[in-house]
Amino acid sequence: MSQCQHQTIHQKDYKVPDYLVDTVELTFDLSPEDTRVLSRLAIRSNHDRSNGASPLVLDGEELTLVSLKLDGVEVKRDAYRVDDASLTLLAPPESFVLEVETRIKPKENSALSGLYASGPMLCTQCEAEGFRRITYFTDRPDVMAVYTVTLRADKASCPVLLANGNLVDRGDLPDGRHFAVWHDPFKKPSYLFAVVAGDLVHIADRFTTMSGRAVQLEIYVEERNKDKCEHALRSLMRAMRWDEEKFGREYDLDTYMVVAVDDFNMGAMENKGLNVFNSRYVLASPESATDDDYEAIEEVIGHEYFHNWTGNRITCRDWFQLSLKEGLTIFRDQEFSADMQSRPVKRIADVKSLRSAQFAEDAGPLAHPVRPESYVEINNFYSMTVYHKGGEVIRMLQTLLGREAFRAGMDLYFERHDGQAVRVDEFVQAMADAGKRDLSQFMLWYDQAGTPVLTVSDDYRPESGSYTLTVTQSCPSTPGQPEKKPFHIPLAMGLLDRDGNELPLQLAGEAAAAGTSRVLELRGETETFTFAGIKERPVPSLLRNFSAPVKLQYPYSDEDLNLLMTRDSDPFVRWEAGQVQAVKLIMGLTGEIQAGRQAQVPESFIESFRRLLADDSQDRAFLAETLTLPAESYLAEQMAVIDPDAIHQARELVRSTVGRRLWSELTAVRAACAPKAPYRPDDGLAGCRRLKNLCLAYLMAAGGQEAIDACMAQYRSADNMTDSLGALAQLTSCACPERDEALASFYDCWRGDRGVIDKWFTHQALSRLPDTMDRVLALLEHPDFDLRNPNRVRSLVGAFSQGNQVRFHDAGGRGYRFLADQILRLNAINPQIAARMLTPFSRWRRYDAHRQELMKKELERILAEPGLARDVYELAAKSL
Repeated sequence: MSQCQHQTIHQKDYKVPDYLVDTVELTFDLSPEDTRVLSRLAIRSNHDRSNGASPLVLDGEELTLVSLKLDGVEVKRDAYRVDDASLTLLAPPESFVLEVETRIKPKENSALSGLYASGPMLCTQCEAEGFRRITYFTDRPDVMAVYTVTLRADKASCPVLLANGNLVDRGDLPDGRHFAVWHDPFKKPSYLFAVVAGDLVHIADRFTTMSGRAVQLEIYVEERNKDKCEHALRSLMRAMRWDEEKFGREYDLDTYMVVAVDDFNMGAMENKGLNVFNSRYVLASPESATDDDYEAIEEVIGHEYFHNWTGNRITCRDWFQLSLKEGLTIFRDQEFSADMQSRPVKRIADVKSLRSAQFAEDAGPLAHPVRPESYVEINNFYSMTVYHKGGEVIRMLQTLLGREAFRAGMDLYFERHDGQAVRVDEFVQAMADAGKRDLSQFMLWYDQAGTPVLTVSDDYRPESGSYTLTVTQSCPSTPGQPEKKPFHIPLAMGLLDRDGNELPLQLAGEAAAAGTSRVLELRGETETFTFAGIKERPVPSLLRNFSAPVKLQYPYSDEDLNLLMTRDSDPFVRWEAGQVQAVKLIMGLTGEIQAGRQAQVPESFIESFRRLLADDSQDRAFLAETLTLPAESYLAEQMAVIDPDAIHQARELVRSTVGRRLWSELTAVRAACAPKAPYRPDDGLAGCRRLKNLCLAYLMAAGGQEAIDACMAQYRSADNMTDSLGALAQLTSCACPERDEALASFYDCWRGDRGVIDKWFTHQALSRLPDTMDRVLALLEHPDFDLRNPNRVRSLVGAFSQGNQVRFHDAGGRGYRFLADQILRLNAINPQIAARMLTPFSRWRRYDAHRQELMKKELERILAEPGLARDVYELAAKSL
């Protein structure tokens, strides 16, 4: 496809569909090489026909049309048109039944969109626009229908036949074939359609809903993975119970099925009653999965289940409203995980992810609002902004309204719009009505891109006991939006006296104090808030619980930060105070390194680490977060011109100094965290393991054979993947013989487990050693590397280019050439994954002139590629 054919779709051009589909009957004769699909669509007009019938345009890609019938009669050739993207009936009647037979080739479908082959199964991925690769259809989310699906296949090779809804019939056919009929009684858009067929096994359990209904739960996997499903099944049951208790939402079908697939572009897909998952978010065993894996599985299982109501029962009117389901469901899965795990640690993890990836997205050429204005390829807007910033927007609504009114708003939303395809506006209106609030200005969070900056100053008047905070908000220009209106921002805050006591908060003019923590609402460009009854200059505790996705600027002194870090009641503020100190230190050291001066870590910083290590009253997981330095990617965002080498040297200087100066303390904490019993995923000691492995990382940063020996001892004795990888991760960045020994033994032990070997690739790609680029190139030729498998691509190409700042941005440009080469290879195989690999190039303007030129050259090379997919073209063009 030439670049001039890449059409831009605009939100402002939305029109209701000319035709609606009431029922869909699909019959599949399944085969990896050649599948036949017969669709029977009950269609009716949805437009004014006084001037004649509008054509019916059905989307279709990579299809072979076999036959076309209208009300049982073959459609004449001059009554329709067919091309590479659509089938058009020129003048259809007002209501009719259309029968379309198509042929598709699943085994040749490397894009993994539509119906494709993965190992011993056939499966589908239809979000966002994959259904058009199965049959001709009005493939848009506001066309909702009731589906009945008949699957027919060879019984020996495909003993399992699954689709959405409830199983209504099954049986044998002649010639060794069999069939299954599935009916979904709930209207759904085509993107929620799913089919899975293959040689699978399953584990099962039953869940009793709050109204007493019994639901059959089934998780389907390949035989070799049957013993790795128990955690996913338990997570599903916890998610179902949680949604009933927190939101009053009950499951509505007789069966809920999850299928694990090795080849999958996304994390998982919420198809009604038949979730298709990337296997990495289902499979776990104590030997092969880390604590992080167990947490991620629980979170993603919850996310897809919660979609049953926020995405399936109520769906998006159009793809511009994608955050209506994704941002809302991200918020719901974050709250679920916070209740299942440590709420403060979960909040910190979410903020770290947002700041490192989404803030960077907001600050670059790919910035877009939570509700985008236009797109060329909708898959490119499955982004951090739509998902995670969208989740923060929902959280702000809860902060502004309070939990009780927010829950009432959710109930009202479900009551009003069940079974509908709606907009973000309808959701926010339900919140406004339930909370009796005007949220019209709040809608700017959906329609303006960029990360707001809050600049805070203060003034204390001892003679009157008044303390005034002045908050000014601004938002940088983003593509297509040079000027921004003020946002409606909730700023959660408190005040501390110099002893760390929380002060009562009484705004001037109020009759009494309203507690020691409150939410200030910012609506104007500049707002002032004056507090009465303040007897000494306080320390402001700002942006508690990260109450809004903003950047905060306030001139905290080191003394202020130490007070907040040790005494504040809000865990996020305590953690953030330490991060601010670390950023100030590392940025200062970076400047010294750039200037060619001797850089040293001050004693005060080492002492703060020593105090934290000695505090055994803190939660181990929270302490590990507090002692973890900001990532190089986050530090890079603090620089006007990013210098990856200086950032890396400065951060490594801090790590090695901490390791050397606090050797005995780190060793003691690591010993205290040593296991007292065999590993269990649910033993409550994940925080101890996290802290123990962090201590090991600091010891390894100090260098020396003693640290290497300790690392190898942990690697050899580990009875769990968390500790095994904790040691291996450090050895991969160590220029020592033990490195190759550990990598070889790890591969020999786990070569049959795809998920674990993904980790083996990733840790080598993240190595800080100078030879990493050579090793990555060699790994491309490894027998276990497969460019057609998205997980394998992410584990090597993605990990190196997005996770290894210093080696990817090597000044020689080899990393840039490597990434462009892989993007061009992927363009012909799987454009979705190719486009997602482009992200590092979008930030090229933030680097020095030499690196800018090198990255720009690779972007131009990508854009010059003949037949560039629209996914890749859109992001490359925007990046330039």
